[in-house]
Amino acid sequence: MNRRSAPLALLAILLAFTAQAQDEAPFSIEPITSFDEPWAITFLPDGRMLVTEKKGNLRVVSQAGEQSRPVEGLPDVDYGGQGGLGDVILHPDYADNGIIYLSYAESGIGDTRGAAVMRAVLELGDRGGRLADAEVIWRQYPKVLDDGHYGHRLAFDDEGYLWISSGDRQKFTPAQDMQSNMGKILRLEEDGSIPSDNPFVNYREDEPLVDGVGPYDEIWTLGHRNPLGMAFDADGQLWVIEMGPAGGDELNRIVRGANYGYPVVSNGDHYDGREMPDHDTRPEFTEPVITWTPVISPGDFMIYEGELFNDWRGDAFAAGLSSQAIVRIRFDGMDATELERYDMGARIRAIEQAPDGSVWALEDERGESQGRLLKLTPRD
Repeated sequence: MNRRSAPLALLAILLAFTAQAQDEAPFSIEPITSFDEPWAITFLPDGRMLVTEKKGNLRVVSQAGEQSRPVEGLPDVDYGGQGGLGDVILHPDYADNGIIYLSYAESGIGDTRGAAVMRAVLELGDRGGRLADAEVIWRQYPKVLDDGHYGHRLAFDDEGYLWISSGDRQKFTPAQDMQSNMGKILRLEEDGSIPSDNPFVNYREDEPLVDGVGPYDEIWTLGHRNPLGMAFDADGQLWVIEMGPAGGDELNRIVRGANYGYPVVSNGDHYDGREMPDHDTRPEFTEPVITWTPVISPGDFMIYEGELFNDWRGDAFAAGLSSQAIVRIRFDGMDATELERYDMGARIRAIEQAPDGSVWALEDERGESQGRLLKLTPRD
């Protein structure tokens, strides 16, 4: 039976088969505390965490679950749909300079909106903290209607470059448009300026500039849909996981200047049932390393480098939303394979490794008893 003509009953059977949990996960789960629509988590050098909530709150959280008041000085966020406060990461020299980076959705003219990235100094206090010397260093261009597919995950590499995943904002064509930075993976200096060796610097000198800079100058790769997870492996290779349309979630090995094909090709189809050509029909586009149909709906991605879970070192983990799972992935050079899937019983929005090697996850839910922060440690 052809994938595109498979009846819903068959897809349900496939989903049940691929999403089944192991008889016993190799970890114990300890609920620590709860949040209202948490989105991202990162660890401070002292072991505490920064956690973002979509409605616009950043909190300092202890490993015992004590939450600070919301950090002061955050930007106004455009909360709604998939928009709001997004990722948070530390500057590579945070211990010396106290700088953090936040991504968020901001409003524009009329009913338009787009993602932005702010950097600021985090001044911690007894009750939380405040942001000082804040500046916006990046914006999605152009701002558009609707409130989906912001992407806006953040990461630093070992050389100190800032990487931003920028979704297509559900507009399809910007992912292939070199006059837009949507549907792209972007590489910037830590202050938001453009590295001179980016692949598309001075791509079209005759094209108009935006604020004196061509959007293409920021671009490292293009043809992405909604990239919601980024991580570097031990060799410095960047991997990006992204949501496909109706089918075709992707794990991509990021190669300088490559085009990953969306929306020209995808191993999924349009939501209205229209077919899309698969990647193998257009060899000029870079194929994903893994695709998922039925989808896992990846919300975040990490590569484990700790010592607490000995068998996990070097493996990747995807936070699954619709799959309500943590998906374990093993690399083999330039290839990768799904190894295991752990049923979590809730949408998992974020996943992060703590300094001690434990793994922490955020549920993507509202309410006091959901949206939990979970600590995963090896089962006794």
